[in-house]
Amino acid sequence: MPINYYPLVNKAISALGIKNRLLQEAPEEHFFSKPFITIAREPGSGGAPIAKKLADKLGFVVHDETIIDKVAESTKRRRAIIRQIDEKSRSYVEDLVHSALNKDYIDESTFIKELSKVIMMFAHQGNSIILGRGSNFITPFARGLHVNIVAPYELRVQRAIKYEGYDRAKAKKIIAHHEKDRKDFVKKYFKKNLNSRNAYDLTINTTHYSVDEAAEILEIAFRKKFPAFKRMKAVFFK
Repeated sequence: MPINYYPLVNKAISALGIKNRLLQEAPEEHFFSKPFITIAREPGSGGAPIAKKLADKLGFVVHDETIIDKVAESTKRRRAIIRQIDEKSRSYVEDLVHSALNKDYIDESTFIKELSKVIMMFAHQGNSIILGRGSNFITPFARGLHVNIVAPYELRVQRAIKYEGYDRAKAKKIIAHHEKDRKDFVKKYFKKNLNSRNAYDLTINTTHYSVDEAAEILEIAFRKKFPAFKRMKAVFFK
């Protein structure tokens, strides 16, 4: 029987966005029976490869592109449309204009509601690493490990040049663009500061840590918060 996520979603979402009192304040404990991990990341900090390495260590699944796939499926919109609005904030006027001109467009309240449902579905499944999208503000804090991956701006620019092949001007432009989108997205829909220290269990500055080293630190933190994983492999929880 399909699980009805909407009673939980409706606790977190008002008609036009996310309420200040989120699920993490009063979650149904039985609903989140398996721990999960959320990872916020600055552009160029290494968040995505660290998530993948950590998933390999724990036997977890990384949910990044799959979030877009599931929202597209639930809203019956083309994946390209969902990708265009992923982790971006929009105004009411923009919604009106786009909805009038583009039959495939999805209004922001529908998008946020479906996004929240998808993220909570992955959190409920457990053994999941959920990348970005304000997932630490949607899911209950006590039931997952919530991580923020950061690095100094200049280092992130250099990484974009080295690994993405951008010139310096383009690297700076892309980093600034993604930073603003993610910050505005969380502020508008969750009424939170993306960089708040109290929003995470752990923040890692990757200046002096490789992907492997950062993943190792997170594995230790995860097993510390969820001691059962010291005694058995995560795969046994599936």
